[in-house]
Amino acid sequence: MSPIEELTEILKKFPSLGSRSAQKIVFYLLKKDNEELNYLGGLIANLKRNLKVCSECGNISSEDPCEVCSDPLRDRKTLCIVEDIESFQAFEQAKIYNGLYHVLGSQTAPLWDKEITKESADFLLRHIKKLSPKEIIIATSPTIEGDMTKFSLMDILKPVKNSKITRLAFGLPLGGSIEFADRTTLHASLDARRPVEE
Repeated sequence: MSPIEELTEILKKFPSLGSRSAQKIVFYLLKKDNEELNYLGGLIANLKRNLKVCSECGNISSEDPCEVCSDPLRDRKTLCIVEDIESFQAFEQAKIYNGLYHVLGSQTAPLWDKEITKESADFLLRHIKKLSPKEIIIATSPTIEGDMTKFSLMDILKPVKNSKITRLAFGLPLGGSIEFADRTTLHASLDARRPVEE
């Protein structure tokens, strides 16, 4: 297999990249000089080495605690639970929320043999105990897995007292993902959040 074919096969494994898109990227890279390619290769090689998991919220950052947790201007009485880093980034890029986050890093999806681990649940409860938030927002995607994750979270959050628990309202399309929602949809969904029913 030639280097072009080998790199194309690797890129095809990336989300949303088919054969043609992967091949276009390879040909684009072929037009770049060695200095640019070495720089890109270095960024990829060091990506995980230069990042760490925030010990407070589970976000991935170059610092611990992350920039959000260490920001004194954030509202420390509101905690938004998101499933993954992509959802975290969607909220931050939309600039519609000024509270703190908790990144689960997992979801409940029995068909894929995925569930929220005991370690993840304990980490979340420690975070809540430390913050004592007035409101906990469950910001799971409006999918079957998102709903199942919400129900799992409701079980985990049973011991939590004195915190109002809400969930995003769904102007978000059913079956969609938070990371693909636009700023206006996210903002409407956050503003219209409602109490979670047991």
